[in-house]
Amino acid sequence: MMAHLTIVQAVNDALRTEMKRNPNVVILGEDVGKVGGVFRATDGLYQEFGPERVIDTPLAESGIIGTAIGMAAYGLKPIAEIQFMDFIYPAYDQIVSELAKFRWRSGGQYAAPVVIRTPYGGGIKGGLYHSQSAEAYFVHTPGLKVVVPSTPYDTKGLLIASMRDEDPVLFMEPKKIYRAIKGEVPEGDYTVPLGVARVVREGNDVSIFSYGAMIHTCLEAAEKAGTEGIKTEVIDLRTLLPFDKEAIMKSATKTGRVVVVHEAPKTCGFGAEVSALLAEEAIEYLRAPIVRVTGFDTPFPYTLENVYLPDADRILNAIKRVVNF
Repeated sequence: MMAHLTIVQAVNDALRTEMKRNPNVVILGEDVGKVGGVFRATDGLYQEFGPERVIDTPLAESGIIGTAIGMAAYGLKPIAEIQFMDFIYPAYDQIVSELAKFRWRSGGQYAAPVVIRTPYGGGIKGGLYHSQSAEAYFVHTPGLKVVVPSTPYDTKGLLIASMRDEDPVLFMEPKKIYRAIKGEVPEGDYTVPLGVARVVREGNDVSIFSYGAMIHTCLEAAEKAGTEGIKTEVIDLRTLLPFDKEAIMKSATKTGRVVVVHEAPKTCGFGAEVSALLAEEAIEYLRAPIVRVTGFDTPFPYTLENVYLPDADRILNAIKRVVNF
């Protein structure tokens, strides 16, 4: 059976599915209980599973993650929500210095299987304190896994897979499209494997690599390019750490032209890692310079949000640039 869900509904479905299967799964975060979360991602779970498994916390992100690490050490499976990714920085030391290092520092004796869910990115006119895309900070951290879905189907499958993983996972949810798109999602239990990219659209002329909300913008650009006879391949990376090197190499060596798209700032963004990989290992296949289409190296604006975020026309210009090189 299939349900027709939004991304935020798929998050809720995944949490409920795994909480029913595994009694050790607990949810904690600001307003996740009676209110059901600021985006209602945990709506109804407090009523169904009770206050011992869906826990409202103080407004203290370091405390949320520190508590989750302790829970994991004692055998629970904590799912910690950071209300907006912009609020994750007070917990940065707990995540980078403790959570990501737990398996290493214990010589493999202990894992810290914590999932941190957090909405990221622009698209809701949240301004500089509610619109950041901070994935690069955490992709730079060995010991973590970083996952970014773009569809309701992948959201549920990747989140369940994350909750069953033995290592800590940062699960970034694209709030711009929380309710903007719907898709078929199987009822019940299924997983989408971490570390495996998805070919969203096949093409032979240009490869676009992206993730999260930008996938849909890339598809719009690819459609426009198609009216001009350019066949664009769109790859949804889905997992940024570990990323699917094989899929990136396969597509890039096939087309010889690459555009990387993300809404985070350009300098040291994830697009730089994809570009470096291809420069080191696929340079002989490339027919044009790699082009990055990204947010700008400024704080995220409020009134100029649509200027800051990559749109289909900016991506189309990049496609034409690499084709016409």
